[in-house]
Amino acid sequence: PRIRPAPPRTLGGHHECVWPWAPMASSKHSLLLLAAVVCLITRVSGFGSASIGRPMGYSSPLVTGGRRLSHNRLLPRRPLPPLARSTRATLRMSLAEEVIFYNTLTRDKQPFVPIKDGKVSMYTCGPTVYDFAHIGNFRAFLTYDLIKRWLLYCGFDVDHVCNLTDVDDKIIQRMKRDNISLKDLTNQFADAFLGDLAMLNIVPASKYPRATDHIDDMVDMIQGLVDKGHAYESKGSYYFDVESFPNYGDLARLDFDNMKDGAGEGGGITDPEAEGIEKKGARDFALWKSYKEDDGEVFWETSLGKGRPGWHIECSAMSKRFLGNSIDIHAGGVDLTFPHHENEIAQSECFCGCKMSNVWMHNGFVNIDNEKMSKSLGNFLTIRDVLKTPEDCRAFRYMVIASSYRQSLNFTPEVLQGSRNTIKRLDKWRAKLTEISKGGKGELSEDVQKAADKCLEQFGVAMKDDLNTPRACAALFTFVKQTEKSASKGDMTAGDAKRALEVLEKLDTVIGVFYDVPMEGATDDQSGDDEGGEAPADLVALLDERAEAKANKDWARADEIRDTCKAAGFVIKDVKGGDSILVKA
Repeated sequence: PRIRPAPPRTLGGHHECVWPWAPMASSKHSLLLLAAVVCLITRVSGFGSASIGRPMGYSSPLVTGGRRLSHNRLLPRRPLPPLARSTRATLRMSLAEEVIFYNTLTRDKQPFVPIKDGKVSMYTCGPTVYDFAHIGNFRAFLTYDLIKRWLLYCGFDVDHVCNLTDVDDKIIQRMKRDNISLKDLTNQFADAFLGDLAMLNIVPASKYPRATDHIDDMVDMIQGLVDKGHAYESKGSYYFDVESFPNYGDLARLDFDNMKDGAGEGGGITDPEAEGIEKKGARDFALWKSYKEDDGEVFWETSLGKGRPGWHIECSAMSKRFLGNSIDIHAGGVDLTFPHHENEIAQSECFCGCKMSNVWMHNGFVNIDNEKMSKSLGNFLTIRDVLKTPEDCRAFRYMVIASSYRQSLNFTPEVLQGSRNTIKRLDKWRAKLTEISKGGKGELSEDVQKAADKCLEQFGVAMKDDLNTPRACAALFTFVKQTEKSASKGDMTAGDAKRALEVLEKLDTVIGVFYDVPMEGATDDQSGDDEGGEAPADLVALLDERAEAKANKDWARADEIRDTCKAAGFVIKDVKGGDSILVKA
């Protein structure tokens, strides 16, 4: 589809007039002058160190049809000890001016200023737990981790919520295929997901809410949208009326008039007649799906009727439940920009009457040998297909973290090997520094101190510029080379080594490659150490029969063989590109 420019921002059919000086936004000089004036006014008015243009306790109004709808008011801050208060205030003032993120909504880089001083609310889209996540998914999860680690490094408190989608069409299909209950299926892959996060040293979110635990929140939001005139019922299902929200499409900037048919799970552009449903418009998307026989045991009896939620309403409801009406950052893969995130904005802003998220961040795709990853091309790789050893886990993490998060990442065995070599070099140098720091003598030299200060400064400058990790990692390795040279000449003192170690450890709070890898997840599914001789020959012989049954789509026989092996104390593990194996249960 063609890209269209963003129209003027409106809300509920009226132009958003948060700032009366918005027409001046096109001039940088005007904005600078305005910022100076506002800063002077806030100081004179006694509003203290609150963010420019948003004094503490002030709530920007939305002018809508003669009524004033207020944003969430800022909560009073708890007093901090005098020293910490001064230090944090200085740090945050610097961050408000220097930390920059690219905002998909505005298509430009913007200074990041959180809604609440020193606090960041971040919502990220988690996996649909019906299968193992692929390496493209984990690029997104590692990007979330990078954002959060950087904000923590800068002194912010981060409240991060990452959802688990445990009800949708794919899950129902997998339940039927494997003859398994909703809870058993989703628990299995939710546990696998959390194990994979640990293997990649991803800092856990504050919460991992599941969609099925928040059906009531979704029902309340859907009913609220109906009451406000933004949703309607049709044959027991409920749909969002896209025409009621003039801002629809601002995030993706798509030319809807020239888009073809093709909505999947409750969103996008569809032909209502072709789908056999009654919608007011092709762009309308499902909020609640009435029960069908194919849904089996997956349904809820609610005030909306018997059925289940659509995909998009889940995130809107859970974001509101745990983080409030407006949040600082919403992140996801670029593939979620439309329709998922576009639909989230529509639902949330029409229900709450305020902006859902100030910043939208999206990471690029992962390609395999310069081709799009897809099951049809046979190049679909799960994280467990790729990560066979602890070194693989750390190398994969570095490979993703060191790339420009908004650009496509090309995955090849050679690229992963290059990252392995980088990790080995860092490990070797870290061990050498530890040895020197314990056995040598001498104070910190001026040269190493200057090199350390310069490294930290350049790393910070790079990271503040929309997480420019290629430049940040270049700063790290410039420092590594300088200190390696000092050591090779015999000039490095114990003080120098200690300072170098401090720099490595500090930067690793963001990069996150120095850790012991828990390999339970990968070895359970990938390792062949427990296969072969330990399994009875008659069970091993069944593997070929099962492969043939699957090729013939005889799922009943394949499941029967699986159950037979399980009853004998062995589990069949499918290996990408190879034969299935038997491992002890």
